[in-house]
Amino acid sequence: MLFVIHCLDKPGTEKTRAAAMQAHKDYVAGGPIKVLLSGPLTTDDGKGTLGSFFMVDAADRAHVDRFQRDDPLFKAGIWASIEVHAFAKRIDNRE
Repeated sequence: MLFVIHCLDKPGTEKTRAAAMQAHKDYVAGGPIKVLLSGPLTTDDGKGTLGSFFMVDAADRAHVDRFQRDDPLFKAGIWASIEVHAFAKRIDNRE
C-alpha cells in the first residue's frame, strides 16, 4: 500500500538536521519499508530546507508509523509536524 509522508521542520533546527542527515540517509536507504521517493521540502529558491517528503510502500499504517518513529531526524526532534496519508496512484508519468 502506498503512503505519503509530509514533515515540516521546527524553526532553527538547521544545525541539528545537518548533524543527523547521514544517519537519516543510511536509515532511509536500508529502512524497514520500501521508500519509492524522498527528499527535502525546500524554499521556493531551493536554498533553504523546510521539511521532508516521502512516498513509501508499506504493508499498513502501523509499519509507516514505526518507520517514522525510528527515523534519525524524528529522534533528533527536527520535525514540528508529520502528516501521513494513504495514496492511490492514478497517473505516473515518470520514465
